[in-house]
Amino acid sequence: MALARTLPREKEEPLRRFRNPQDGNWYVQLTLGDTYVTSDVNEILTTILGSCVATCIRDPSTGIGGMNHFLLPDGGSHDRDARCYGVNAMELLINDILKHGGDRLGLEAKIFGGANVVTALSDVGSRNAVFARQFLKDEGIAILGEDIGGGSARRIHYNPKSGRARRVFVKDNGRQLVERELRASRAPVSQPEESDVEFFDD
Repeated sequence: MALARTLPREKEEPLRRFRNPQDGNWYVQLTLGDTYVTSDVNEILTTILGSCVATCIRDPSTGIGGMNHFLLPDGGSHDRDARCYGVNAMELLINDILKHGGDRLGLEAKIFGGANVVTALSDVGSRNAVFARQFLKDEGIAILGEDIGGGSARRIHYNPKSGRARRVFVKDNGRQLVERELRASRAPVSQPEESDVEFFDD
């Protein structure tokens, strides 16, 4: 199965992909503006979210699915950072799934993030969550699970083939995470301390 990725960076460097020796799976790390689609049962998509939202969408009949990571609900379509906006990130993710053989009528979703962790960004987290829910409703895509809002940053692990997702809270919200969201950085961030594991299964 071919893999699809969409990157907002000036140079199209590969996403960080590494094998986890604990479970033998391949982990693909998404950062702000990324979209990634796969059907590999051994591939886990992972990202860290503060006020940003990650939408996980898949077609359960084929196991084709993916994740996006966006900063704001909408923005100019000709902006060089257009993929950081939810309206573009959602369309890219859905189109990539369909392009790789997903069935539009069978899509299902889970959404994560939207925390209010950055004072300077005010209610961006809440706005992102409202946008994601409304977009999926308008598109007729069922939301099977979500972990949205609050004041804590999260790490998400998602397997599109199985639809299983894992949320891990980041204890201190991560100074680097806050800085990244403030400047819409394109660089991957280091791994903050984490706690409180929760699973979301079909």
